[in-house]
Amino acid sequence: MTRSEIFFLNAGWKILFKDLGVRSVNVMRRAGLPDDLLSRSAVGLSTAEYFRFWLGLEDEVGSPLFPLDIVKKVSADFFDPPLFAALCSTSLMQAAQRLAKYKQLMAPMSLDIRVDQEGDMTLVPSWLYAQSEVPFSLQIAELAFFIRLAELGTRESVKARSVVLPVLPAQPYSRHYTHFFGCDILHGPQPLITFSSTDSLRPFLTASDGMWKIFEPELRRRLSELDEKASIAERVRALLLELLPSNTAGVDVVASRLAMSKRTLQRRLEEEGESFRSLLNSTREKLARHYLESTSMPAGEIAFLLGFDDPNSFYRAFHEWTGQTPDSIRNTTRLH
Repeated sequence: MTRSEIFFLNAGWKILFKDLGVRSVNVMRRAGLPDDLLSRSAVGLSTAEYFRFWLGLEDEVGSPLFPLDIVKKVSADFFDPPLFAALCSTSLMQAAQRLAKYKQLMAPMSLDIRVDQEGDMTLVPSWLYAQSEVPFSLQIAELAFFIRLAELGTRESVKARSVVLPVLPAQPYSRHYTHFFGCDILHGPQPLITFSSTDSLRPFLTASDGMWKIFEPELRRRLSELDEKASIAERVRALLLELLPSNTAGVDVVASRLAMSKRTLQRRLEEEGESFRSLLNSTREKLARHYLESTSMPAGEIAFLLGFDDPNSFYRAFHEWTGQTPDSIRNTTRLH
């Protein structure tokens, strides 16, 4: 397991467990993880292990509003350098930009930031190595975190302009989520949250350029260390997972993001026994199987998220990769 594939559990989790009124040993046993996990140094979990950890904590808390319960406990005391650096930002928009850059220091995730012509900002988190469906409560908590971050920074009530989730909250608890986010929650293929331009740029009272200058060198060092320990192929896969939904996963874009020429990228991949085309195809196949086996998303939406221009192109490619059709994979999953 490479460093870039690890969810790190820092000491702040001990504070969070205390505030939630749960014992870590109970959580770990529910998750099938070592009892003393949080007492160890440099604790890291694979994505599958982290999902078990999260679900174990959810079971132990035993609240139907668990995602909101945990997010409301997040504070500057839950010390993590990327989070603290975000609070040093001038606004939610700058905080999101910093988190997007340093997100993988906390977890194998990416954060896509989209700003429209009116200045509204949409944040789209993605889990880079998820082999199974991302827990519903974790998806909600990831979006709710940005509400919490904005309120910690501004010391004002901040609400979302819109929220989209692949699975909607169950009745009768949906009204609590609607109240927290300040808007109705819509159904869509991926979780995302949109803030108005006013809230995106509302000044953070916690802004501190001096503190940011203290944190930034260490964050840069840790990010550089992460990149150095990951192979080029691993870094390409991570970028493909981030870029495919926006249909920008071309070799030129990937090379640019890795700060190298297209020719250098291809040569480095050849040295590792890989090619860009093979990585692109394997990543698309992996994502396609995940969508087909774990969601009810129609083929047209899957094709779009994988960067295909139309469903027919997706069907042909999937058959070339697997010798099967997307429908046959989905039907087999339903039979089991």
